[in-house]
Amino acid sequence: MGVLYCQLGASLPSGVTQLVTAGGALAAGGLAWGARRWQGRSARWAHLFLALVGTLLAGWSFAAWRADLRLADALPGAWEGRDVVLTGVVASLPQAFERGVRFTFHVDSGPAPVPPVISLAWYRGFREDEMHALPEIHAGERWALTVRLKRPHGNVNPHGFDYEGWLLQQGIRATGYVRPAEGNRRIEARAPGMMYAIERLREAARERFRQALPDAPYAGVLVALAVGDQRSISPELWRVFARTGISHLVAISGMHVTMVAALLAALTGWVWRRIPALALRWPAQQAGVLAGFFMALVYCLLAGWGVPAQRTLYMLGCVALALVLRRDTAPSRVLALALGMVLILDPWAITAAGFWLSFGAVALLFLVSTGRIGSEGRLGGVLRTQWAVTLGLIPALLVLFQQFSLVSPLANAIAIPLVSFVVTPLALLFALLPLQILADLAHGAFALTMVPVHWLGSLPGAAWHQAAPPPALAVVATLGCLWALLPRGTPARWLGLATLIPLVLWTPSRPLEGEARVTVLDVGQGLAVHVQTATHDLLYDTGPAFSADANSGERILLPYLRAAGVRHLQALVVTHQDNDHAGGAEAVLDGIPVDEVRSSLPENHPARLIAGPRDTPCAAGQAWEWDGVRFDMLHPEAGTGASKTNDQACVLRVEAAGRRLLLTSDIEAVSEARLLQRDAAALASDVLVVPHHGSRTSSTPAFVAATAPRWVIFPVGYRNRFRHPSPEVWARWALSGAGMLRTDALGAVSFGLGPGPLEPEAERVRQPRYWYGR
Repeated sequence: MGVLYCQLGASLPSGVTQLVTAGGALAAGGLAWGARRWQGRSARWAHLFLALVGTLLAGWSFAAWRADLRLADALPGAWEGRDVVLTGVVASLPQAFERGVRFTFHVDSGPAPVPPVISLAWYRGFREDEMHALPEIHAGERWALTVRLKRPHGNVNPHGFDYEGWLLQQGIRATGYVRPAEGNRRIEARAPGMMYAIERLREAARERFRQALPDAPYAGVLVALAVGDQRSISPELWRVFARTGISHLVAISGMHVTMVAALLAALTGWVWRRIPALALRWPAQQAGVLAGFFMALVYCLLAGWGVPAQRTLYMLGCVALALVLRRDTAPSRVLALALGMVLILDPWAITAAGFWLSFGAVALLFLVSTGRIGSEGRLGGVLRTQWAVTLGLIPALLVLFQQFSLVSPLANAIAIPLVSFVVTPLALLFALLPLQILADLAHGAFALTMVPVHWLGSLPGAAWHQAAPPPALAVVATLGCLWALLPRGTPARWLGLATLIPLVLWTPSRPLEGEARVTVLDVGQGLAVHVQTATHDLLYDTGPAFSADANSGERILLPYLRAAGVRHLQALVVTHQDNDHAGGAEAVLDGIPVDEVRSSLPENHPARLIAGPRDTPCAAGQAWEWDGVRFDMLHPEAGTGASKTNDQACVLRVEAAGRRLLLTSDIEAVSEARLLQRDAAALASDVLVVPHHGSRTSSTPAFVAATAPRWVIFPVGYRNRFRHPSPEVWARWALSGAGMLRTDALGAVSFGLGPGPLEPEAERVRQPRYWYGR
C-alpha cells in the first residue's frame, strides 16, 4: 500500500520528509516488535496497527527514495536535440521495424552528462529517397555512435498506456536515434559481462527459430515461449489471444517456470537417490529442490526477467529455503514474501498490469485450493481453479483492459495442457538442442492448439467489452468475488456474484441534449479529435501510423474509445491522406463499427476502399444535426482541386449551446483565404484547433483575427522534426489574447460545449504523476 501510494503521487516528498517517514517506520516497527509481549486482545490489535503503520510508511519512503535516485539520472534539457558521440553496449535484443532497428544502449562514456541507460532507434531513412542499408547490430556488442537524444516523453490520454512510466520502470532515462556519421562503428563484438552474454544467448536462440521456421505463422510464439521476446508475436495474434483469454500462456508465465523447475528437480532427485554417497550426505529432496530453483533462475534470466517469472522464482526460492531449513511455510506467507521481494527490487512493478494479474491469479488459486477438506477428484479441482481465476480477475481485467473473455475457460482448458506440457518443452529443447524436428513438432503442436482457439475467438460474443469502471466499483466487485469463492457453508455466497452486476452494467455519463464533449487526443505529431453528443460519436482524423505494424488507431484511439464506452462511431472524418491524419484510419475501420465516412482521400486509398459505399467526399455546405448539436463542413469546395493535399483537407465546425469549435486539419494560407472570402463570420469560434499544427504556412493574421477564439489547441509531437509550432505563429496567437494549449506539454485536452464555463481539462493535469516531464 505504501509503494502504491507513492507511485500514484503527483510529486515526491522532499529528502527531509523521506527521512522523517523512514524514522517513523522504524519507530512503529520497534513498538510493534515490543507489543508482541503485551497481553490481552487490545495488545494484539495495537501490535497489528503498529505493524501496519510501520510497513505503510516504510513502503512509501522506500519507493520515494528509489524514485529520487532514478530521476537523478536525467538528461539535461540543454543537451536535448544535440549530436553526441557515445560509446556503449547494445544491452537488449535488437528489434527490427519497418524503417530500422531499436535497442537499449548501456552508455560507457561520452562528453555529455548522458544517463547510463538509453533507448535508441537506428533508421534506414525517413523518406523513400533517403533509405540506406544499416550495419548488422547484435546484443552484447560495443559501439561508438553519434546520437541525438531527448528526455523521456510519451502520449498521455485517458486510460492510455503510460509510456513515460514504463520507461522509468525499465530504467531508461533518455530516448533518441542514431545520426548518420562516419564515426559510427563496432568496437567490440563480445563485450564482457554476464547479462550481455545472456542477451547474446537469447538473440542466438531467436535467430535459430527464425531460420528453422522462416515463414511459419507461429514462429514468434515459440520465440516468446523460449526467450521471452513477446514482440515477435504479430498484433493479429495478440488480438486473438486477448479475445480468448490465453495471453498469459504465450508469455513466460509462472506455470512455465514452475514446470521447468519441477522437471529438473524430479530428474535431479531421481539421479541423487541412485548414488548412495550423495544420498547419505544430503537428502535427495533438498538437492532436487535447489536444482529446480537454479534452473528456474536461469530460465527467468533467459526469458527477460518479467514480473510473473520473478514472482514464481521468489516463491520457489521461499519453498526451497523452507525445505532446506526444515520449516513448514504457509502458502500465503510464500506469496507475501515473493510480493515483498518484487517490490524491493523493483518498486515500479506495481504500475504494470502483469503485476496485478500475476499475483492476483496465484492468490485466487491459493484461496480455492488450500485449507479445504474432502476430495472432489482431479477434474473437479481443475474446474474449480479455472472458475476461480476467471471470476476473480474480471474486475481487474475491466479496469486494466476494459474487456474479458467469455470463452476463456474453454480456451484455457484446451490450450493449457498443450502449451504448457507439449509446446513449451519442445521450444525449450530446440533452444538448447537445435534439431529441426523439435521446431517442427513445437510449431505443429501450437498450430493444432490454435484451430479451436481461432474458432472460439471468431464467435460474435467471445469477449465482453465495456467502458472502464470506477475503481470503487472494481474494489467492491473484487471483494464480492472473493466472498463467492469461499468454501461451501459460507452464508450468502451468491451475494458476492451480485456485486458484479453494477460493474458490468456501468456506463459513463454522456453530454446532455444540445451539448457536446470534445477530446483532442495526444497522438504525437498528428491529429485525432473525438466529438460526443448525447447519443452520437464522431472521430475527426485518426493520427499517424508509426510503422507497418503500429499506428495510433490501434494503440491509442481504439483503447480510448473502448474505455470511454463508445461501441460504434456514427461518423469518421478523415480530412486528407497525410500519414499524421490518416495513418490510423484502417485500424479504426477494422476495429469498431462506423456508420459513415467523410474524407478527402484519393479513390485508391486503403481506408477509402475499406469504407466502400460508406465514404462520402467532404464538401463545403454539408451539414447535419445530432441531439441539438450542429455540424457544418466548411471546406473544401465541391469540384475544386488543389496542388497540395493540405488544401483539400476537411474543415468542420461544431456548434452547441451557442459555442463553436473549429477543426481546421492541415489547411494552409491559400485555403484560409478562400474561407475568409466565402464567409469570414462563419469562422468565429470559441475553441480552435490550429491549422497545420502551427506551421508558419498557416494561421495568417487575417485568419487569426476572423476566428478570434478564446482557446487555441496545438496538436504537436514533443520535439517534432518539423519544429511545430512555429515561434512566429505561436506569438501571433498569443497576441490575439487566446488561451494557448499544446498536447505535447499537457496531453489530451478535453472540454465541453455547453451553457457552463468553457474550461479545458488537460490529462497531464487531471492525472499527474511525479515522473511527467522529468
